[in-house]
Amino acid sequence: MKRLLLASAALALWASPTLADKAAADKCAAGLGGDAKAIYAAAAPGFPAAQDPRALITEKTKALVQAGTVSAMAARGAAEAAGGCLMQMR
Repeated sequence: MKRLLLASAALALWASPTLADKAAADKCAAGLGGDAKAIYAAAAPGFPAAQDPRALITEKTKALVQAGTVSAMAARGAAEAAGGCLMQMR
């Protein structure tokens, strides 16, 4: 029982910074424009585990442009803005 409590406490301490970083990233994203928010929402779930974060953002942005959700003319700037917020998760 004591081992289980220690393991649980260690896990809670280890997970806490991740939650704080996600909260900071979400707060940052709240101030983004519509296209950047869409990119952030699409990329956020896979971002912390992404081996190549830039490729993930590019992939999600291209998919949103093809779907007509994000303007092609605004895609680069919106992706850069979303990326700035997403980087707070790392």
